Amino acid sequence: MNIVIYIYNGMTMLDAIGPYEVLRNLPNANIRLVAKKKGEITADSGVVHLHAKHQIDEVHQADLLLIPGSMIAFVREMKDRKVLEWIKSIDATTQKTVTVCTGSILLAATGLLKDKKATSHWKPIHLLSEFGAIPTRERIVEQGKFITAAGVSAGIDMALYLLREIEGEAAAKVAQLAIEYDPNPIYASGNYTTAAPEIIGAAERLMAAEAKKELSLWDMIKNLRTLKKLGR
Repeated sequence: MNIVIYIYNGMTMLDAIGPYEVLRNLPNANIRLVAKKKGEITADSGVVHLHAKHQIDEVHQADLLLIPGSMIAFVREMKDRKVLEWIKSIDATTQKTVTVCTGSILLAATGLLKDKKATSHWKPIHLLSEFGAIPTRERIVEQGKFITAAGVSAGIDMALYLLREIEGEAAAKVAQLAIEYDPNPIYASGNYTTAAPEIIGAAERLMAAEAKKELSLWDMIKNLRTLKKLGR
């Protein structure tokens, strides 16, 4: 199976690597990390890096396209016409097109999620409606060949869900055990609907501070309208 993971500067690393660790267990999986241009891609932390061996004008087909999210860089990506057109062209060849976190907003910006339910990270999920998608606060949302996952860690669940669809339940269970994915969180604050209001507020302040570190003044001016909506 030809799997393409689109990567870009400022992406959240686990959005791509979490699903990768599951999907590489697919028989004959051929996974390519593809960026707008070949070379080093830096995560939103500024610390972790990936190397893109392929660039988008070299890749024209995939059985599976995975679009990871980011804290703020997705805003730049969703305004890049070349990236949006490439996503649409690859999607026309896929069996499945899947996203993690704000990757769903980037996919929605292409128009492919219009009138379809989709999920995203709890903070910017409302931006999906800007592109005609229907924001849905669920861990995983499947609409035809499109599967969207909620924030960051949900990508692992989505990949297991996808592996089960492709190879069956036994294969998904084997992959789950291989990575020893047995979540037992210390706190029950990992879900927006159950987290205490003061925890939500603190998380929002933390993410806002991190987002500002990534944006230059010019970026902030160019994306002011979207950033105001993101902070809603």
